[in-house]
This record gives sequence, C-alpha cells and structure tokens, in this order.
Amino acid sequence: MYAVVGCTDCENLWLLEDARAAETATCPRCGRTHQTKKLRRFVEEESQDAARQARSALLAKQGGNSEAFAETAHVAEMEREIDDRGSVVDDDEYLAGSGLDADAVEAAGERAETGAKTGAGSRIDVVRDALEACDAPTEDDVVAYATERGVPDEKARDLLAKLTRRGEATESGGTYRLL
Repeated sequence: MYAVVGCTDCENLWLLEDARAAETATCPRCGRTHQTKKLRRFVEEESQDAARQARSALLAKQGGNSEAFAETAHVAEMEREIDDRGSVVDDDEYLAGSGLDADAVEAAGERAETGAKTGAGSRIDVVRDALEACDAPTEDDVVAYATERGVPDEKARDLLAKLTRRGEATESGGTYRLL
C-alpha cells in the first residue's frame, strides 16, 4: 500500500510505502519527522505508479495546472517513453544548450564549496595570513590585506569575527593576533 502524505511544515507531498507499518516518516524537503498515524493521507493506492500519478495530480491542482496535467501522459507512460529513447539530457549537454561552459560551471561549483580560492588559499586562510603578516593588525589592516587578495570586504570582517569567536584569534585594544 502506498500513501500520498503531506508535511504540515513545508506542505511537501511525498509517497510513503506501507504507511501504517512505520511509526515515523521524515519529510524529504524540510527534514521534519512526523508520526505516520498523524500524517494526512491524501490518497492511498495499491501500486506505486497509481500513487505517483495521484501525487502528480495533487501537485498540478495545487499549482493551478489541472488542465495541463489532464493533457499529459501518465507518469509511468512518460518513464517508458524516456526508457525507449535510451537517453536523457545529461548536465553537460543541458548547460551547453543553455550557452554555458560546463567546465566553467564545475569550477565555479568547486570554488563555492571550498571557498573562493586565491593564490594564498581559501578566504579564511587569507585572513589568517593577514593576522600573521601584519604587525599589530587592526580590523582595517586585516580587511585591507584580504581585499587585496580577492576576499570581499564584508566577508573578511565576518571571517575575522568567526576566528575570534572560535578562539583561534584574539582582539585586545583594537589589535588582533592568532592564538
């Protein structure tokens, strides 16, 4: 048995298999844990395909797209069509079709995950380097050093405050030093 259930926090709808067996269920969108007996069951179906189709219909109705949904094929039929074609557009092909360089997008993603890299290292490393390189550095000295190396002004200030909160740096009389 499959049930289409809804989260009371974020209003996400998802499928729950054998909804009566488990005591709790976690919303895949917001991560809230719900007691399954208290979850609202919008639809209960024997097959997963039927439950998926019901969820799709509910989402279409929720978005005001019931008419468009009525004109589309069943979810299982659309999956079969994709399988029959034998290929799906991959990320690189999609990005190229959008006029973007896939390698540049990947590099930007890596920079975002690790912090913008400069010649000296990550942003927080640049702030640490500023604390070591300057004699009796003030906040303005650290920010000036960091901005010369590609760290935005506000980000440098935030990172300096973070290092101080963590106990990696200390401030006394307006000057900072690494511990």
